Parts: sequence; structure tokens; C-alpha cells
Amino acid sequence: MNPDLKTRVKTTFGNPAWVCFTWFGMTAGVSMLATPLRFGAETITRSIALDVGRVVFAGLNKAEFVALIILLVLIRFSDRARKLWAMALVLAAILIAQGTWLLPELAARTDLIIAGIEPEPSIAHGAYSIMELTKLGLLFYMGYRSMNLLTDGRHQAR
Repeated sequence: MNPDLKTRVKTTFGNPAWVCFTWFGMTAGVSMLATPLRFGAETITRSIALDVGRVVFAGLNKAEFVALIILLVLIRFSDRARKLWAMALVLAAILIAQGTWLLPELAARTDLIIAGIEPEPSIAHGAYSIMELTKLGLLFYMGYRSMNLLTDGRHQAR
């Protein structure tokens, strides 16, 4: 492999931006595109849409934890650690809250609805949505900031 190409590949994949933008795309695709479209489909019942949503969001949460681990490793071994660490910890807190509190609560509500029981009002869906928007904002900013650091004189910003 050409030494210059090898350096560019290492610099690109060592930059946390690619993880941030990939993660952003996964989350935006599921939360902002697929979910509203699913509930707008005429042939899908509410129960089926909720059941599919439960499975999709559980899978997304697992994929996001993988992305978080990759992101934390890249941040740790990059020269961007001080600039990105706090935001990565906020992302971790959001994922933990979603995975341990909100997704189980929303899944339980889905089970009730599928069983024909309308559950009591809850803040879970609103809290999940706020965390999802916060996560998307953080991912976009972190990706942009990482790209910005890459173009600011190659490893100059420490």
C-alpha cells in the first residue's frame, strides 16, 4: 500500500467523525424516518407497528452501544480526547437511560396495548424523544468538530 494512502486511511479511520456520522445516520433513519412512516402505513395495525417498533428500537440500542464503544476507543487513542470526552460521556448516559429505563418501560406499554389495555399516561415517550434529539445533536456536533480538528493543521489541536 502506498505510504501516503496508508497515512490517509489511518488518519480517516482514526478520526471519531466517521463513527459519529454513521451513528447519526442509523439513529435518524430509524427514529425520524422509519418510525413515522411505519405508523402511516394503511395496512399495518397499531399493534403490529408497536411490536415491530419494539424490536427495531431494541436492535438500534444494541447497535448504538457498539458504536459508543468504538467511539470511546477512537476518542481515547486520538488527539481529540479532551475536546470530545465530556460529550461522549453524555452520549453514554443517554444510551444507558434509554436501554435500562425507557426502552423497557415503552416495551411494557406496548405489551399492554397489544393486550387491548390502554396504559396510563407516561413521560417515557417524550423523554425518549428528547434524549434522541439530544443524542443526534451531540453526534452531529462531535462529528463536525472531529472533522474540523482534522482539517485544522493535522493533529495541531490537542
